[in-house]
Amino acid sequence: MSSTIRNVIVIGSGPAGLTASIYAARANIKPLLIEGFSAGGLIPGGQLMFTTEVENFPGFPEKVRGTDLMQRMRDQAEKQGTEIITADVTKVDLSQRPYKVWTDEPEPLLTRTIIIATGARANYIGLPSEEALKNKGVSACAVCDGALYRNADVAVVGGGDTAMEEATYLAGMCKTVTLIHRRNEFRASKTMQARLLANPKVKVVYDSVVDEVLDVAKDEVTGLRLRNVKSGELSTISIRALFVAIGHTPNTDLFRGQVELHSNGYIKTIPGTSQTNVKGVFAAGDVQDWTYRQAVTAAGSGCMAALEAERLLGAEEAH
Repeated sequence: MSSTIRNVIVIGSGPAGLTASIYAARANIKPLLIEGFSAGGLIPGGQLMFTTEVENFPGFPEKVRGTDLMQRMRDQAEKQGTEIITADVTKVDLSQRPYKVWTDEPEPLLTRTIIIATGARANYIGLPSEEALKNKGVSACAVCDGALYRNADVAVVGGGDTAMEEATYLAGMCKTVTLIHRRNEFRASKTMQARLLANPKVKVVYDSVVDEVLDVAKDEVTGLRLRNVKSGELSTISIRALFVAIGHTPNTDLFRGQVELHSNGYIKTIPGTSQTNVKGVFAAGDVQDWTYRQAVTAAGSGCMAALEAERLLGAEEAH
């Protein structure tokens, strides 16, 4: 077993993990960032690696490519002194300190504190045509990509609060919004339903699923083929973008049974902090936030986690 005990290991390299690393490095607690390897594990750079253009991250008036923004954050973390390894975390042991973190090496890494920034992944329908047109009109974030389709016809798939929020948001800037739901009633709150259904720009297609996203040959979204789940009847609609709003899955499998999770699988943190129920284990970004899910809020919580880790380490050294 490695005899080196790290001060802090950051797991995940999206905006939360990289911001935590920048702050931890500046505090001279020498963070180690495990960024993921992407082969079935975490994607280095997080979900922004799938976002072509980012227009809402402060400091970039001319907008910035998601990949470029994450590369700049990574470069900044390294320049400040973060050690970065490209690997997937395969196992953790949070039962006692120092905590143990395994990658593809046989011996675990040891650390006094951990910042979990493993994010969440958007759920998609699972169609080959949908996969082929991701970031070419297929998106899982209206706030991120809606402005690219101002005054265009768009569609949203889903029936919960997220779908209602996305559709209402899009109705504020798009020409029309078609909401497609596989059942004949929504799971969303009555208030959100009422607000959405009263909007003249929104049309609802019930009892239907997306059978195909058109048009892969043109390398852009031109429409959808829908299938009625009761009659099997097929129909097509013309749209410029499809927003999939069927939820997110937090990347928390590694930590199940080791830190407290909400019933939806997200990590529980003490309100107003990044602290989990395990001393010295912090969570930041989308792995603990299903409400905002923005790069800037993830970055903010990464800052919080690093500051809290630094304070804990400082307090323990003072004794």
